[in-house]
Amino acid sequence: MIRTQRLAAGVCALLAALTAGIAFPAGAVADETTATAPKVDLVIDVSGSMRAKDIDGQSRMAAAKQAFNEVLDATPEEVQLGIRTLGANYPGDDRKTGCKDTAQLYPVGPLDRTEAKTAVATLTPTGWTPIGPALLKAADDLDGGEGSKRIVLISDGEDTCAPLDPCEVAREIAAKGIGLTIDTLGLVPNTKLRQQLSCIAEATGGTFTSIEHTDELADKVNQLVDRAADPVVTPVATTGADRCAKAPTLKSGLYTDRAEFGQQRWYRVDVEPGQELRTSVSVSADRAVNPSYGVLLRAVTERGREIVRGEAAGNGRTDIVSTGLRYPKAEADGDDEDTAPAETVCLQVTQSFSAGSGVQSTPGLPLELTVDVVDGPSASSDVASFGLGRGWWLLGALILTGFLAGVVWGWLSRWRFAVWRTN
Repeated sequence: MIRTQRLAAGVCALLAALTAGIAFPAGAVADETTATAPKVDLVIDVSGSMRAKDIDGQSRMAAAKQAFNEVLDATPEEVQLGIRTLGANYPGDDRKTGCKDTAQLYPVGPLDRTEAKTAVATLTPTGWTPIGPALLKAADDLDGGEGSKRIVLISDGEDTCAPLDPCEVAREIAAKGIGLTIDTLGLVPNTKLRQQLSCIAEATGGTFTSIEHTDELADKVNQLVDRAADPVVTPVATTGADRCAKAPTLKSGLYTDRAEFGQQRWYRVDVEPGQELRTSVSVSADRAVNPSYGVLLRAVTERGREIVRGEAAGNGRTDIVSTGLRYPKAEADGDDEDTAPAETVCLQVTQSFSAGSGVQSTPGLPLELTVDVVDGPSASSDVASFGLGRGWWLLGALILTGFLAGVVWGWLSRWRFAVWRTN
């Protein structure tokens, strides 16, 4: 009897140990997944000025709610998202109390879309605009974990709680080295708001965008949330030269630089035979600029012959303008395939931003350059390199189609004429 009880106890202990052995690794995996999950905290201004009806015929608050609902529907499953408010709860005139008015409307974590939408629906424009205190609290909301961390601040007015300067707050957050990025969106911004939100974004490597339409707000927030889910790539700081001969040689990667207004920047990339160069550049206006601007990206040989170019223009509706290009280098022939030297491609970046009245021209505008050297296309099925993108195949197809159509139409006309004569 005693042996039977001991055997039963041993079996129970063994089963418990096996269960624990199976359960613990699963828990560890779950903890590891949570620790590396990207986190986003949407910080929304709910101050009294959000009642203004100047966004597509509706109030700023209504536009923000509509955009938030679209964003919540499109948020990737792996993103842990939270919502923080500023100026949502205190309607009084006491400045000290109003500058503490920031609260977590929806905690940062796995997203329950229905619950988050219900919380957003309760928002009513109320009080002050404590941007600085809200940023400090939002940084605490995102504390912990190794994944990317991003604050998206949406406001229609500058901070009303000085001397706690929100730009200094952003610099303090950046100095902690926790890898947190703050992106700012200004609803119908004036000059002061634009300057303040640009300074906040620049301090942490984020972006500022002015918003005047509901669809712009939804699209931009979706873009920023999706960016948080992307693998974290740390850009490498570089300094372009004033001509190709002095330019730094870049490998595949992401690079940042600054360019003065209207300044050209040069970079070099080595491309082996059979490889393809894919590169893009983005220039952002982190201060007030005149509304007409553009960016030109050229790939040229060391002797100055242009190979290919990409260009884009802006009219003041966006603060970032981007363009890109592709250059496939043909494979070497026959015996020279292994000994053919790499070609040095010079990349020239020219932007035509101009400073607004009273705007400082230094430091230069933020410039982001992506370089990717990959194996080139090996068949004419790559349309962008060899096929319709070059125009010749399309032109030949149109000529052949027109010729055949003419022959068929001529034959049908002669047949109908012959039938008519017969009858």
